[in-house]
Amino acid sequence: MKARVTVTLKTGILDPQGKAIEGALRSLGVDGVASVRQGKVFDIEIDGTDAAKAETLLKQAADKLLANTVIENYRVEIV
Repeated sequence: MKARVTVTLKTGILDPQGKAIEGALRSLGVDGVASVRQGKVFDIEIDGTDAAKAETLLKQAADKLLANTVIENYRVEIV
C-alpha cells in the first residue's frame, strides 16, 4: 500500500525558504506569484492492506519524526 505524508508550516510561522523561492520566481520573470510556502512530501510504502492501521502508523511516525508539530502541520493520504 502506498501513502503520502505532506508536511507544511503552520499559518503564521515565518517561511524564509518560501520567501527566497518567491523572490527567485519574480527574478525569473514568473508573474502573478502572490506568495510561496514550502513543505516536505514523504512517499511511503506500507506492508499490508489495512488502510486504517496504515494511517494510524503514519500519524505516529509524523508525530514522532516526520513533522515538528510545534510549527508544522501534516496530512496523511493513502494513495
